[in-house]
Amino acid sequence: MTYSIRPMCQEDVARVTEVDREAFPTQLPPPNYRQELGNQLARYIVACDETKTAPEVKPGKGLSRLASGIKRWFNSENSPGNESPPTDKPYIVGFAGIWVLVDEAHITNIAVCRQYQRRGIGELLLISTIDLAKELKASIMTLEVRASNITAQDLYRKYGFVQVGVRRGYYLDNREDGVLMSTESITSATFQARLKHLREDLARKWGSQLKPGGNFSTVRPEES
Repeated sequence: MTYSIRPMCQEDVARVTEVDREAFPTQLPPPNYRQELGNQLARYIVACDETKTAPEVKPGKGLSRLASGIKRWFNSENSPGNESPPTDKPYIVGFAGIWVLVDEAHITNIAVCRQYQRRGIGELLLISTIDLAKELKASIMTLEVRASNITAQDLYRKYGFVQVGVRRGYYLDNREDGVLMSTESITSATFQARLKHLREDLARKWGSQLKPGGNFSTVRPEES
């Protein structure tokens, strides 16, 4: 399979909401992503399976059976830009969002649909949010993660996030604590060297070269 990253647009809202409900079934109500795309502080990106065309989204319809296999793809020749998504859009399998306020980019969510997990897509989305934050002139990145979600915490630590606090009872569905994590300056030489190394490791693991790129910040998502 071939995966690409591009900015989210209004036509993606139904599918992104579907992925959100599968990834976060206990967090209700779901975010209003149509409204979020008009939020001047917010930016969202989607991960697409380029080998599968998006079906018509029908309310209550579950995810279709997906083929196995992987080929990673993310390069400057096929990165997000000013072009509008094609009529037959590739199938959205994950998404991520950040809010940028002054010099801080806060990751609001990273989600990958269940049948596409453990294929490096979440890690690719994380790399892409870091690239996006850097393009938007952010200096640091922050996030909250459930105290019980050790797997996610390990991934974030791998990319330079460290725990800086705990938000007691942060998650309303079960009053679970939220672990607050933050990076050093994402523009620093040490952080960028680490990111380059991890990007290359991810490319080697999945048999494809990942390169930094993308005009994530050149247009508002609703203008895509």
